[in-house]
Amino acid sequence: MAKKATKKNSTSKAPRYWLFKSEPDCYSIDDLKKDKKTFWDGVRNYQARNMLREDIKKGDYVLYYHSNAKPMAVVGTAKVVKEGYPDHTQFDKQADHYDPKADPEEPRWFMVDVQFVQKFPEPVTRDDLREDKVTAGMMVMQRGSRLSIQPVEEKEWLAVHKLAGTQPK
Repeated sequence: MAKKATKKNSTSKAPRYWLFKSEPDCYSIDDLKKDKKTFWDGVRNYQARNMLREDIKKGDYVLYYHSNAKPMAVVGTAKVVKEGYPDHTQFDKQADHYDPKADPEEPRWFMVDVQFVQKFPEPVTRDDLREDKVTAGMMVMQRGSRLSIQPVEEKEWLAVHKLAGTQPK
């Protein structure tokens, strides 16, 4: 499913949709709202790295998902404002995400920049997603799905906004 959802003509002007997971005590939607923009660093999974490096484009939209939280939920949205580039933390020995095998000549890990769009009035919880016929099938709802970056279909994007009681901005 992920391969099919991420394959698209690179010249396509239509935005794509993604779900990015972040633990709220690490970097919450409120942190992004305060900062207005940030780089999405620290992804250390090859499948997610490939999406960051090759598939996620400037102008794409992001569902911001708080993981490892009570409740786990989609809490808002962001927009990609800079396409994939090398994650500088892989080279920084003091950084939490340092990778001693990373080579500056051939970077292993990539990131994108995202900009705050909106915080939902109320979080859209996993229970909310499970009860909706469109969102129940989202990758984030599949057993064993642990990717921190996931593709989202447009109908799922719209359904999440409906559940949040807000319009996409």
